[in-house]
Parts: sequence; C-alpha cells; structure tokens
Amino acid sequence: MQCTTHPGGNVPAKKGSRRKYGKAASKSVKSAMRRKKSGTLKSGKGGKGGKVKSRAQAIAIGLSEARKKGAKVPRKSAKKSSRKSARKSTRKRSS
Repeated sequence: MQCTTHPGGNVPAKKGSRRKYGKAASKSVKSAMRRKKSGTLKSGKGGKGGKVKSRAQAIAIGLSEARKKGAKVPRKSAKKSSRKSARKSTRKRSS
C-alpha cells in the first residue's frame, strides 16, 4: 500500500477512529452547561454545594452524570486518583 502524502511511501493509511464519548454523554454535558449558564448547576453530592462558576467543572459534572446513567464515557484517568491517595498517605505519616 503506497501512501502519497508520506515521503517514504511505506506508511499504511490510518484506521478509522471511533468516538470516545457517546451521544448521550454530549447531551448530558450540554444540559450541564445550560444549567451553569442559568445559575442552577450546583457542585457537591446531591447538588448541595455552591454554584458552579468554572466551565471545566460544569463539563466534569456533565460527564459524571452521563457515567452514572451508563453512557459511553471513558474512565477517569488514574493519574489524578493516585496523586490524591499519595498525598493522603504522606499526611498520615507526618501526623
């Protein structure tokens, strides 16, 4: 298979990529963004926290809601959770 765009010509064509997020996930993020704009989106468990002001937080809430409903959403990255647990373990040692 010859590739005309690559100078070597031996690189195969890229396979078709699949969607990372499903339609339901994008709907739920859209809904969360709408609620953020209207000022009704709250953070915390059961929406008992304060108003959400950041766009990134609104997206995160929307994705988490989609995850709960069973929509196609990738898992949370392990980096963030491992960093938190590492921080907790260092605090316990020092006290």
